Amino acid sequence: MKFLDMLRMSLGSLWKRKVRTILTVLGVVIGTASIVVMVSLGLGLNKATMEEINQNGGLTTIQVYQGGGDSYDGMGYAVASDSSGSGQQEEKRLDDEAVEMIRALPYVEFVSPVLSTSAIARNGIYEGYLNIQGMEPSALEAMGIPAGQGELPKEGDDVLKFFYGNMVLRDFSNSKTGEGYWTTGVMPDIDLMKDPIFVIFDTDAYYQSQGSSESGQTVAPPRKYIVETCGIAEGGPEDYRNYSWDVYCDIHALEKQLRKIFKNKVIPGQPTTKTGKPYKELYYNSLYVSVDSMEHVKEVQQAITMLGYQATSNAEWVESMQKQFANVQAVLGGIGAVSLLVAAIGITNTMMMSIYERTKEIGVMKVLGCDLRNIQALFLMEAGFIGFIGGTVGLVLSGGISMIINKLIEQSGNTSMMSYIPPWLAAASILFAIVVGMAAGFFPSLRAMRLSPLAAIRNE
Repeated sequence: MKFLDMLRMSLGSLWKRKVRTILTVLGVVIGTASIVVMVSLGLGLNKATMEEINQNGGLTTIQVYQGGGDSYDGMGYAVASDSSGSGQQEEKRLDDEAVEMIRALPYVEFVSPVLSTSAIARNGIYEGYLNIQGMEPSALEAMGIPAGQGELPKEGDDVLKFFYGNMVLRDFSNSKTGEGYWTTGVMPDIDLMKDPIFVIFDTDAYYQSQGSSESGQTVAPPRKYIVETCGIAEGGPEDYRNYSWDVYCDIHALEKQLRKIFKNKVIPGQPTTKTGKPYKELYYNSLYVSVDSMEHVKEVQQAITMLGYQATSNAEWVESMQKQFANVQAVLGGIGAVSLLVAAIGITNTMMMSIYERTKEIGVMKVLGCDLRNIQALFLMEAGFIGFIGGTVGLVLSGGISMIINKLIEQSGNTSMMSYIPPWLAAASILFAIVVGMAAGFFPSLRAMRLSPLAAIRNE
């Protein structure tokens, strides 16, 4: 028997028993839709979490801090200075040599030193605190910070320019009343792109000038510098990202400005000698390391730790989260699979009934010399068609359900995709439905193949 003949006979048999076929297909539809929706919820949760991690620190980035006995705060500032003068402590600091060593490690794409400092910004009656991060312009571009206005600092620009995070203005307040966004809920009337921003880098001198020194003498206020704004990050005052609170600039321009302001004094955040004097060179507060892929992050992080530095990344947390999501997906998929199991029982029942009703037809086919394998293939094909039709319709139904879920989530204010159906899941669901259908029809097809031809012909 030719393949096209078996195909035509299978479809014809299903078409003759429309109601039974539709009911059986409906079971497969519900089962397939249940599995796809359940698995898509797990995939959507995983995808949303990975996107959030990528926006708040990255999946392939490592933050490196100085090693040795000194601890550091959230900005990478040394909490305790090196008073021992030991060479070991010197080697663990982050300098150009450390940058080159880490840059030479396998799988490292680029390394950018980070020079952190704080300052006070003023505009009219408003005053705010700035957390300044000096980095290589190429690294800022690699971080993918979207510019809502202006642009990121340019390579080779010696003039210090600031790129503000979208939430920086929330830290500005009225210097006379002390009221700001946190108390009034209203953003300060400042246009960072157009209004002049006066920046005070010597914050200690500024606070001392507000009152009297320990000797009772008045301290002269430090000099203010107008720093041009080159851009502002995309987003509103409530759209938090890992860059939202910081102010970014070219590290070389920042270093030049700090050396000019503090001259022979200790720059805030920099270590000192045991006599309290500053070093000739500036040490970096941290290093921003980019790795070529997430699979190599843990290996590079361990290599950096072996060099004596402290390294942090999202790798371990991501690995733990992915294991949890895999368990969630397995549980959700198992719940959906129960529906498809019930549908498989329905397919088996349908095929068994079809054999009882077509016993004489099977007997005639055997008497005419039809190959037993063709008879088995005929019934397997019918079961496979039920699985294919049910799987396809179930996939369409699950797509509609997924859209409704995402729409409801979006209306609640969450922009993340809660239900995500990738192409591989769509293809796998249809293939799985076909396999389940053929597996359910396997034993009925064996029964059809083993029927005695004479007994089948005599059967009425």
